Amino acid sequence: MAPAEELTAATRAPPPPHFVIVPLVAQGHTIPMVDLARLLAERGARASLVTTPVNGARLRGVADQAARAKLALEVVELPFPAGVDGLPPGIENVDQVTDNDHFVPLFDALQRLAGPLEAYLRGLAVRPSCIISDWCNGWTAGVARSLGIPRLFFHGPSCFYSLCDLNSVDHGLHKQTAAAGDQEKFVVPGMPVHVEVTKATAPGFLNSPGWEALYVECVEAMRTADGAVVNTFLDLEDQFVACYEAALGKPVWTLGPFCLANKDAEAMASRGNKTDAVQQSAVTAWLDTKDTDSVVYVSFGSLVRKLPKLLFEVGHGLEDSGKPFIWVVKEPEVAAPEVREWLEALEARTAGRGLVVRGWVPQLAMLSHRAVGGFVTHCGWNSLLESIAHGVPVVTWPHFADQFLNERLVVDVLGVGVPIGVTAPVMIFDDENMPVGREDVARAVSALMGGGAEADERRRKAKEYGEKAHMAMEKGGSSYENLTQLIECFRQRGGKEG
Repeated sequence: MAPAEELTAATRAPPPPHFVIVPLVAQGHTIPMVDLARLLAERGARASLVTTPVNGARLRGVADQAARAKLALEVVELPFPAGVDGLPPGIENVDQVTDNDHFVPLFDALQRLAGPLEAYLRGLAVRPSCIISDWCNGWTAGVARSLGIPRLFFHGPSCFYSLCDLNSVDHGLHKQTAAAGDQEKFVVPGMPVHVEVTKATAPGFLNSPGWEALYVECVEAMRTADGAVVNTFLDLEDQFVACYEAALGKPVWTLGPFCLANKDAEAMASRGNKTDAVQQSAVTAWLDTKDTDSVVYVSFGSLVRKLPKLLFEVGHGLEDSGKPFIWVVKEPEVAAPEVREWLEALEARTAGRGLVVRGWVPQLAMLSHRAVGGFVTHCGWNSLLESIAHGVPVVTWPHFADQFLNERLVVDVLGVGVPIGVTAPVMIFDDENMPVGREDVARAVSALMGGGAEADERRRKAKEYGEKAHMAMEKGGSSYENLTQLIECFRQRGGKEG
């Protein structure tokens, strides 16, 4: 090589880092990692989203939009394992499950993606700079280790929840609660604020009977990772981020709110299920007729399914509240003729004030609309953070997993939520036994959307956090600069030749 060529090679900037992102096949886990991939690609990195064919079909809009924007973002489909005992054919996503007995077989099937993922990575000319995998995808740890690729884990809940969970593991809280009654109270150790839980609401993913081996694998994968990525921002959870990083003993990259990567209607729609353009236009037109901050938006995420008894209570409560509302119900929830007839009667009684949407609408488009001033939510962290990022206070109605501790964060610490009063979790297909009635719905919605000092203070805090969320994602903001550091960290490491 000539001296000039040697100088050029020595001074040439390293190639952009390549991040391989492996979400869990559940909408609530996939959506934030799609947003993360977009954020990385928009900042000059290469991002590959790894999933399966059914889930890849849902992400075609993401890939198409990235191609038009000339972003280095691709969707990679691995063949879904066939013939898994106990798993009906065609199920590749948690939201397709119709029986609780199918969850463990689905996760067993995901374990078998390790071989195809390793084959894909070995086939690349240059090994990726980093794998970012969902906390629940502990099987990726062995793949990363065998190929010598750094790995970060992404945990979907709030940092507050993740710290509660980690401290509960490290201090043996799970063992203490095992023999306790469902409503016996325990203090979560090692927290910078006082946090009480019961056996029923104690933290823990995958710690139910039958999940023991998978839980151990995921905790071990967390321990051996090179760091964590969290969808939050420092002005929201600074004290919990610092404690989590110290307890984990490795870097924690706070890069959120990821949802603010979506700046237009197309981006908002492409990140979830396909939406009906005509229906979306009608919903937006309806909201356009309403006063600012006057409408309460009601949606319970991708997994929670309200059975008829509780569905009717929600509807009656919204009607009795007297507040304008937009309520999203899933297609399976309205399958029964009597439910469809009841909803039609509700729509007739609340015509002009209430709108029932059957199916799916882009949640960001709802929460970012000026007319939406409140949100009744299941307390999934994506939904809560999307609401906070747009300055919208919430009614909290947790159902399972991290949702009860997410509720404690937004109600007790941040002061932007009104609890509906649930004290125990329910399984996905068993919410008819949840002790929530129409009077609870009406009370909470009225408190959220009404006047008075408490309601005004919630709205003020929500707006303030919304402003801080946007500042965090702008140049010079904490999340923007953390993303810069993450990209530069792995740019300097570079990828090895395959």
